[in-house]
Amino acid sequence: MKAALGAAGFVLAALVPGAAFAQGNVNVYCSMQADWCQGMAVAFEKETGIKVNMTQKSVGETFAQVRAEKANPRGDIWYGGTQDPHLVAAAEGLTEVYDSKLVGNLQPWAQNQWMTSKKKSVGIYSGAVGIGFNTEVLARKKLQPPKCWADLLKAEYKGEIQMPNPNSSGGAYLMVATLVQLMGEDKAFDYLKQLHASINTYQKSGAGPVKAAARGETGIGLGFIADIVTEAKAGFPISFNAPCEGTAYEVGSMSIIAGARNLENAKKFYDWALTPPAQKIGYDVGKMNVTPSHTASELPPGAPDLTKFKLINYDFVKYGSSEERKRLIDRWEKDINSLPR
Repeated sequence: MKAALGAAGFVLAALVPGAAFAQGNVNVYCSMQADWCQGMAVAFEKETGIKVNMTQKSVGETFAQVRAEKANPRGDIWYGGTQDPHLVAAAEGLTEVYDSKLVGNLQPWAQNQWMTSKKKSVGIYSGAVGIGFNTEVLARKKLQPPKCWADLLKAEYKGEIQMPNPNSSGGAYLMVATLVQLMGEDKAFDYLKQLHASINTYQKSGAGPVKAAARGETGIGLGFIADIVTEAKAGFPISFNAPCEGTAYEVGSMSIIAGARNLENAKKFYDWALTPPAQKIGYDVGKMNVTPSHTASELPPGAPDLTKFKLINYDFVKYGSSEERKRLIDRWEKDINSLPR
């Protein structure tokens, strides 16, 4: 999924008096929405007495920071963001092996992330990619809601579409990799070139296009269905379709940063974040309608059921590799983002 975050990020520190300082600190890099990050910080510190220093940035910015700090890590654990950057970080030795006792209680897709990363990353939530649209904007312009990837190329949608930028958004990279697997790489990039002509903005964050569509700033926003449902529950005139040709799902992930200064507290946060009460915070505080990874965690009321969508057999190993991710993003930058609109 994706995070609505600023370029510089900011720090959230949840302060609990008394025993908090006696238990030490943990430095968490969070690639989720601000309220979710803050809710996690407050709840963990209240339960454990461990002081949480929470830095919030987009998944792309966080990955860049973890990589830049390799020789002198400042973060202890990276929470949230799509699976691919976490897999790349694992392959580059930027994250630590951790064999949590809770992994056996997780959904298969969460355990698969753990096994694919060689025990360096684990799934904490999941959500599918979809087409969001503002029902009022489309009705006013007498446009039918797009149901398929192919529909987005229709002339009537020119200038009506936003999507995130793969350079900063894990969700956007997921979309590109999905289209490559559905169509083949050359046809996928031909498609993206045609789509480019209808894009009015490439947003930095994965949630940006959905929020813009919800508020009538654009007719169509490509993003995660869970984010679309969240905006609809908040009262905005937005709905969604899962692309008829097939779509992919993200595995929101968590990784302990290699060389963590507060390793034991990072492990405590990791274990706690996999429990049903901690996973409920995403909905209770962040109002996020994602599928949690613990098998005992309940699906949030009204959240999209992934089993109802046509999901592709996403190749997490290939498209989660550092080389493939960089190659596809570089090609998108060269072949798509450089084009005029």
